[in-house]
Amino acid sequence: MKKLLLIAGAMMVLVCALQAQPTQKPPLHGKNWMAITGKPLAATAGSIVFQQGGNAVDAACAMLAATCTMWDVLSWGGETQALIYNPKTKKVIGINALGVAPTGATPAFFKERGYQFPPEYGPLAAITPGTVGGICHMLQQYGTMSLQKVLAPAMQLAAGYPIEAQTANSIERAKDRIKQWPYSKKVFLPHLGEKREAPEAGEIFVQQDLLNTLTKLVEAEQQALKKGKSRIEAIQAACDRFYKGDVAEEFVRGSKEQGGLITMQDLANWKVKEEEPMHVNYRGVEVYKLSQWTQGPMLLQSLNMLEPLDLKAMGYNSPEYIHTMYQVMNMTFADRDFYYGDPAYNIGQPMQGLLSKDYAKARLAQMRKDGNDPQVMPGDPYPFEGRKNPYNQLLEGRKKLTDSTNKRNFLPTHDSGGTAMNNEREAYMERLWLGTTSVEAADKDGWVVSITPSGGWVPATIAGNTGVGMSQRLQSFVLDSAINPFNVVAPGKRPRVTLTPSLAMKNGEPYVAFAVQGGDTQDQNLLQFLVNMVDFGMTVQQATEAANINTNQLWLSLGGTKLSDRRPRAGELLLGNKTPQATRDALKKMGYTISLGDRTSGPINAIFLDKKHGTLWGGSSNNGEDYGIGW
Repeated sequence: MKKLLLIAGAMMVLVCALQAQPTQKPPLHGKNWMAITGKPLAATAGSIVFQQGGNAVDAACAMLAATCTMWDVLSWGGETQALIYNPKTKKVIGINALGVAPTGATPAFFKERGYQFPPEYGPLAAITPGTVGGICHMLQQYGTMSLQKVLAPAMQLAAGYPIEAQTANSIERAKDRIKQWPYSKKVFLPHLGEKREAPEAGEIFVQQDLLNTLTKLVEAEQQALKKGKSRIEAIQAACDRFYKGDVAEEFVRGSKEQGGLITMQDLANWKVKEEEPMHVNYRGVEVYKLSQWTQGPMLLQSLNMLEPLDLKAMGYNSPEYIHTMYQVMNMTFADRDFYYGDPAYNIGQPMQGLLSKDYAKARLAQMRKDGNDPQVMPGDPYPFEGRKNPYNQLLEGRKKLTDSTNKRNFLPTHDSGGTAMNNEREAYMERLWLGTTSVEAADKDGWVVSITPSGGWVPATIAGNTGVGMSQRLQSFVLDSAINPFNVVAPGKRPRVTLTPSLAMKNGEPYVAFAVQGGDTQDQNLLQFLVNMVDFGMTVQQATEAANINTNQLWLSLGGTKLSDRRPRAGELLLGNKTPQATRDALKKMGYTISLGDRTSGPINAIFLDKKHGTLWGGSSNNGEDYGIGW
């Protein structure tokens, strides 16, 4: 009994220490609204719209438009994934504004050109643009403002803004690839022939073609309003001009000129989808994620596996905790890698089984306690929904595809510790962490928005004279059903993406909205963020800054066109560089190969809704340019 009391006392001390831990950034506080995203200027765009009377959806759309314009590792030709809490219906809504594979995008097309995965860059990497439609749909259905008001900050940015060093330097690094595409070269490289051809940090960066495109959308809206159309109809007129009118014609022309596949029919046929998000209950918190066209359910599966365990007793980032978290993520990523894909194209995906608590217990029973399991395979969720697995033969053949012998270096590109990175490291980390941004907004009336948009990052192929960068998301498809029978590329199909906004509820009310950039690491970081708050009592700011772990024992979703570029790497583990030596030694004995980084996640952005005080807490990690504004 005395021993138990000592352990309990030690754990209380640990929890109190975590709660008292100082942060490098102060938390944000607001009473009326909160706006957080990947660029300070873009957060300002959200604050402008809030100050003009807009709700959280209006502000989120303004921030999304601004981040696209600022090339915060995405552009206007990318894709948008969102969760919105509607206080009027008291429901969480899923927004699927992900584009689809164009006409002609088949496995045979890419295999004939020597690819084992679709290409990373260029017009052949593009799916149809989704962000314009996503903004229009969210504004129509849940916003209050005109497109003209919401796009005004982005249009001012397109007319010219002082470009920040991060984007300017990424353009300079990518200039050789950018020069392959004439319209990209025209926009990104204003100093052709000089030593530095990209803009300098602080230089006014002008995007006249993009400004013209956004002006056309606003003109279409305003003309419709003058004809007596409603706000919703007028926004639709703007959307139609992008997907069916002269903007679409120039986009398709510019894409085809550079070798792309997207047709006018592809654009005209594409539509935003609303869905009921998937959710599980974790220790009294209802956690919502988009469905299996994203990797979001992987986080829900992980929570189901962690719930029976006493994580607090293990201790935050202890060897036992890190080992458990790593093994749980390995198993849920193995399921993601084989079973997830566009539900519109795949009948009978076993999502009910994958998200059942009984399946989680069965998977937990398979977990090795003494060391890393290098041969983790997808489980069999079908019996948990009363069916027989039709893919057993594929699963047997899949074992031959997994090669865990080659090692990759494991250090994030955003690590500010000053470690020199060789080319192999840079190539790998570009694949694992390939960026996006996040947008979080909430207001006093109860609207809460979490968005993880992406696509069309630098170096992007700009489609003709639209100023719009084309998506690179086609690379998230596979060409071989042995890797994932549900995610094989086909025209009109959406790829299974890493993009994964999150929204959690408690006692029937919004609790926290959270998202992060970083490819396959997104739900790894978000899982630990939520556990940090729920199990370890951290504040929202502490949880965004807390050291996470990363696993590389998964099939990469981005980058590389060969199987060897994407295969899982068993036992590779990224830890924070302040991890005690005793912890590192214990993990090495368990079969882990350890790398250390100053930063162990992309920038996590989050809003905690403090029901006790009726206020909003904003959290934005000490990593990158992300931050916010509250009032």
